Amino acid sequence: MNIVKATKKYEGWLGQYIRIVEPDLRFKHEQMAAALFPFFRATFYRWVQVWPEVCTHLDKVPCLLSVGDLHVENFGTWRDTDGRLVWGVNDFDEASVFPYTMDLVRLATSALLATRDNRLAMKPKDSASAILAGYELGMEEGGRPFVLGESHGWLRAIAESKLRDPVVFWSKIDSLPTAKGDVPESAREAIEHLLPERGLRYRLARRVAGLGSLGRTRLVAIAEWKGGRVAREAKALLPSALHFMNPKRVPEEILYAAILKRAVRCPDPYVQMRGHWIVRRLSPHCSRIELEALGTSRGELRLLEAMGRETANIHVGTEEKRRAILKDLRGRKGNWLASAAQAMAEAMEKDWRVWKERRQS
Repeated sequence: MNIVKATKKYEGWLGQYIRIVEPDLRFKHEQMAAALFPFFRATFYRWVQVWPEVCTHLDKVPCLLSVGDLHVENFGTWRDTDGRLVWGVNDFDEASVFPYTMDLVRLATSALLATRDNRLAMKPKDSASAILAGYELGMEEGGRPFVLGESHGWLRAIAESKLRDPVVFWSKIDSLPTAKGDVPESAREAIEHLLPERGLRYRLARRVAGLGSLGRTRLVAIAEWKGGRVAREAKALLPSALHFMNPKRVPEEILYAAILKRAVRCPDPYVQMRGHWIVRRLSPHCSRIELEALGTSRGELRLLEAMGRETANIHVGTEEKRRAILKDLRGRKGNWLASAAQAMAEAMEKDWRVWKERRQS
């Protein structure tokens, strides 16, 4: 099955669970053809297809509850219950049980492809080594959240960059088009549950964001409250793309809430599952961090090491697998992570060229 057939099959499966937003899906197809890095981000469903073939030697390892769609732009910040600024993985749409190696290889592959697209400046071996060093340290320590207070000043500087300026942020939010037509009542209820007070008047807008989730409904409530702006988003959820390959298999439950609960992290109290919607607060410091916010290549490597440690923060949630994973890691020699990332990058590039040629014909 090539990428074109796989995409058609996946989108057919998608339509069994959610109401597909067709304009967003067409935009996704355009972005997939535009460059390799966005293609990679948009096609986790294809990744889970080719992974067992390309990384067979990494598929027979301890499995645990994982992020799945992990990449260098799936990290951001939020405020915890004590108002502290926290950094970590931003999205768990594809959370499921995978080999522990998959999150590491996908993260390293994303860094490699971002470098090829001139969005990062480091060498692939260096980026893989930084990720692995951070992950091993995190697994050995048992995990530790990234609270950007008195510690991690360099990371706080990235989180508070000009690209996350409140004026710029709210200008983008205000430009979102007002939602028209039929809006699911369950989405309204999910959003209103998260607003700061009952009965607050708001404008409901539609948002186009991300790449892998394009085609799903995203709604944002925008309101004025006590002298400032507030925004809450609801996004449609469904089981991980892992399950589309076998339609006869009874899909497991959506594991977004489960992975949040088990991970070592300071949770965002405004991220909640309400039925088949994930709802969250949107604000300048409660959002994803773009690659453009990074600094030098030296800073990039430091950040990738932190990403490896944050991956460990997620994985240690499955405590019973920690010793087995550390044993497996210590038995691996050479540049195994860089080699696997290279192999998966080549598979993704091959698919991208097929997709681009089909779009151009």
